[in-house]
Amino acid sequence: MIGETQYQKALREAASVYESLLPLEPALETAAAWCVEALHAGRKVLTCGNGGSASDAQHLAAELMGRYVDDRPALAAVALNADTTLLTAIGNDYSYDQVFARQVRGLGKAGDILIVFTSSGNSPNVLRALEAARELGLRSIAFLGRGGGEAKDLAGCVLLVPHSVTARIQEAHQFLLHALMDRIEAGR
Repeated sequence: MIGETQYQKALREAASVYESLLPLEPALETAAAWCVEALHAGRKVLTCGNGGSASDAQHLAAELMGRYVDDRPALAAVALNADTTLLTAIGNDYSYDQVFARQVRGLGKAGDILIVFTSSGNSPNVLRALEAARELGLRSIAFLGRGGGEAKDLAGCVLLVPHSVTARIQEAHQFLLHALMDRIEAGR
């Protein structure tokens, strides 16, 4: 638009991205059903991501363990990117590519859920976590952006935001995270 400010452009883009999420509803329902099934069976949700996506992973774990809307019992969740001592130890002793996979192998059990956040879909440490989850029999859910990257083919359930700007992708991931929590709390 002629004369459009940066703020107006960002708002228009964000609205467009939110509109593009409608086709993701079936995948979101699948993700929620998997989470509800696992949590009802006494299993846990493991989450991870890098940078802003690490914040999303911690946010989801906090909503599950703490409280989202309803006052309810804690739901078992661990953000694999939250422990700096563990991240730096694994990164130093093995490699940064292994910081999440090693934790999935140590904490994950068949029936658990791994939820990853990556706007590119190509973060090596997230890809290794998805591979470890597959090997151990965990179901995996990936919040992705752009074209989905390699993660698209490794995850069991994909929530792909069809946009190329990281900020818009992460905003949409926040919406999808809350939509997932709405369904988890409704299904408990």
